[in-house]
This record gives sequence, structure tokens and C-alpha cells, in this order.
Amino acid sequence: MNFEEYAAKPILAAAGIAVPVSQLARTLDEAANAAAAIGSVVIKAQVPTGKRGKAGGIQLADTPDQARRHAETIIGMEIGGHVVEKVLVEAKSDIAYEYYAAILNDPASKGPMLMFSTEGGMDIEEIAAATPEKLRTLAIDIRRGLTLDQATPLIDGLDLNGANDAVAAVLLKLYDAYRTNDAELLEINPLIQTTAGEIVALDCKFVMDDSAIKRQAELVAHGTPDRLTPLEQKGEDNVIKYIELDGNVAVLANGAGLTMTTMDVIRHHGGAPANFCEIGGEAYTKGKVALEMVLEKPGVKSLVVNFCGAFARCDVMMDGLLNAWEELQPDLPVFFSIAGTGDQEAIRMLRDRLQMQPYANMDAASKAAVEAANGGTGA
Repeated sequence: MNFEEYAAKPILAAAGIAVPVSQLARTLDEAANAAAAIGSVVIKAQVPTGKRGKAGGIQLADTPDQARRHAETIIGMEIGGHVVEKVLVEAKSDIAYEYYAAILNDPASKGPMLMFSTEGGMDIEEIAAATPEKLRTLAIDIRRGLTLDQATPLIDGLDLNGANDAVAAVLLKLYDAYRTNDAELLEINPLIQTTAGEIVALDCKFVMDDSAIKRQAELVAHGTPDRLTPLEQKGEDNVIKYIELDGNVAVLANGAGLTMTTMDVIRHHGGAPANFCEIGGEAYTKGKVALEMVLEKPGVKSLVVNFCGAFARCDVMMDGLLNAWEELQPDLPVFFSIAGTGDQEAIRMLRDRLQMQPYANMDAASKAAVEAANGGTGA
């Protein structure tokens, strides 16, 4: 779940990281009144996406009238596919230096990754490309956490204008906020040093792990759920986890891990998955709607069905899927991989009802599906 800036900054403040005074405004009057109370301000579009400044969604205002005019321009603007419905009216800061700091889930180290750069105000991709030597990283052992002895060497040798101790302290607080709030990503860009020497977070991007939604109910109330495509909404309505992707090889599998592995194998063979769709033991009752979803996505050229019987039996899942197949009668090349509990029964059902033979394993089925999607036979 994403959080807009106005909802993310209180997380930093609660951890002891300084943030500017601000007020949320949904109307022009609220923006003008906030500016009158604060003074010189920045009017900032509130949407769960980046590049707001480049889109004209961040403007300076020295008077309430200027704040009103900028709010009038920004509210209703579309940025990154999101319509701006509110703005953050924030006290203008005297910026001396800008830094970048973030903690994110890192698949390579299988834990949190701390990132820091003196090139604040840029996208992380731009920092990595333009000045890779200025982007420093530290893999954190989740069992031990982040200590001052680790944070200090990370920034040693950087020109932080005498603020090394203060920046190191902020990094420790950032990690505490990351852990406390079940973050996938907690980013400050820019983290500034003011002309008075104070370290302040001027922006915050916060993405929370969706699996923590139930235990972070109070926090979730301020989040911005991901926008769903019509097919993803159909999956949500039918309690089927479906994520729409850009490829042309559809995937149906049981278990999230098996589904993701199938997608990885498709990519390994040069293909592109069209979706994530996990149906598991509910295939018997939800096979039709799941099959409809993967078939409805435009541009799908082939389908991989990967069943691995464990908690759910292959024959039970196959029966549900075959019932759906016989009802929908899709004209699409399909490639099966079947293994585990009930696999022999499922294979017999596939032969008897579709006159088809499964492939020897997931790799063979995925490779054939990629070839079929690319114009080959897939045989």
C-alpha cells in the first residue's frame, strides 16, 4: 500500500525525524488559510507517484493569494495517471544541502537495504546512473538491526558539511520507522541540511507491505490503495489474487510461490508473463472466473497451467479447470505441468476430456508456451 506525502511524514516525525510544519488542504480557501498561518510556503500536489515537480505540482507561494492561485492550478491536475484532489501547504525551508536516504526490501540480501547519497533531489535511478560512486548501500541483518557502528562508516568520507553525526542519527531513526511500520520502502528525498544546520526531511515516500494491512489498521486508514485494473478488480471481487502484467503468456497455478516461479521460468525462456493468477484448491469452484480473467486480457497468445499437488490435490483442481474449459471453449494453446498428490488421476482426466498430454515439467511447459506465443507451435 502506498502513502502520499502528507500521510508518510507523520511516520518520520513519530520516529524523531524533523519535518516542516504543514497543513493539508482540499479547497482553495483551506490552502489560503494555511498559508496565512504558516507564512512563505510550498504548495505540493498529493498523489501516490513521483515527478510532481516536473509536472508542475509543486509551487512556491509567499502570500495567501499566491497559495490560492497555485492550489487552483494544481487541484484537478493529472500527474502519473492520478487526479490531484488535495495539496500539502508546507513551510518553505532554507536549503543549504540535499541528501538522499532510503531503506527498502532487498531481494538479493533477503533483508533491508540502507541507501544514502549526497545527490539528493534526484531519482534513485538517476543517482545510480550519473554518480554511482556517490550512492552507498548497506545490507542490514534484520535479526540485529541497524547500529551506529554500522551507519557511521556508511557515510564516512562524504562531505556532509559537519553533519555526519546528525545524519547518522537520522538513518537509525529511519530504520526504526521502517521496522515499526512494516515498510517495503521508506525514502526521504531530499533529506536536507538547512542554512541553520538542521537535518530535515522535505519529502517522504512510504510503501507498506500489504501483508501487514490487518495489523496496521490505524495506519492503513491514511493509505492510498493501489489502483486496480478492471481485471484486477474482478479478481478482488471473486477473492482471487490476480495481477495484470504486460506480457502475452498467461499463467494459472496453485500457490503464490509456484505462480511466481512459473513466471520466472517464462522470463528465463525469453517470454513475458501476462498475469499473476493463483487459484489453488479453489480451482474447483473458481476455475471459470479465473480462466475468464486470464483469457480476457488483450494480447494473450498462450497459457501455462501449473499444478503441484500438496494441500490441494491435482485431480480436484484439474476437474474444476476442465469444467471451466469445456464451458468457455477457449481457442488458445495451453500447456500443462502436473505433479504431486493426485497427479496421475489429473493426467487421466486431461487425456480423456481434452485429449492432451501434460509436459514433463514446468520448464518444458513454460518453454513451449513461450514458443507458441512467439509464433511457433510450442510442440
